[in-house]
Amino acid sequence: MTDSLRFDIIMHLTEGLRQELTIYMKIYTKTGDQGQTKLVDGTVVSKGNLRVDAYGTVDELNANLGLIVSMLQESNYDAIKKQLTQIQNDLFVIGSLLATAKTDVIIKLPHLSSDDINYLETAIDKMTAELPQLREFILPTGHILASQTHIARTVCRRSERITTDLMTHTDQNDLHPQISLSLQYLNRLSDYLFTLARYFNFIHQIQDTPWTKK
Repeated sequence: MTDSLRFDIIMHLTEGLRQELTIYMKIYTKTGDQGQTKLVDGTVVSKGNLRVDAYGTVDELNANLGLIVSMLQESNYDAIKKQLTQIQNDLFVIGSLLATAKTDVIIKLPHLSSDDINYLETAIDKMTAELPQLREFILPTGHILASQTHIARTVCRRSERITTDLMTHTDQNDLHPQISLSLQYLNRLSDYLFTLARYFNFIHQIQDTPWTKK
């Protein structure tokens, strides 16, 4: 984790916890030159650690969503931009949770709620109501926005797999419910991104490309 990212996470913590942690403003500190990094709770781990892979992939997903937001210049995309920006904020919460090994620190971090998942489901249902019924597998292509959204979807799926692996390798006594909720959120988000990709094709009057079976 870079010091700039750690700073952003710490700034989201409660005031009491902020007083316990040191905030580093410097972008480079050379502390990671030997392949190690610090988690939000101060634990030092290898950059090859499964937990680092988990929150790093969430960061990668967030950056992909940021690219989509940057591509939405027209005013008729305002509602989608609002949704994606909210999702980016939620992913920052998930990233901070995954970057914390100690449950006594997790309880002091910003949390997800079932409302966040309901938000995704409502958006999915609203787009689905406008889309033609899906009767076959489709190729991840079409409008450039659709293709980019499919890329984000595949990163989201990878994030799911790594988070699942992390949960499998974590002692159940140390597994905070927020991690399980994070996995549920990522699963729903991949469904949202699939639907959004189709929606981008739909509003640009581009038909989905069906998979041609050999």
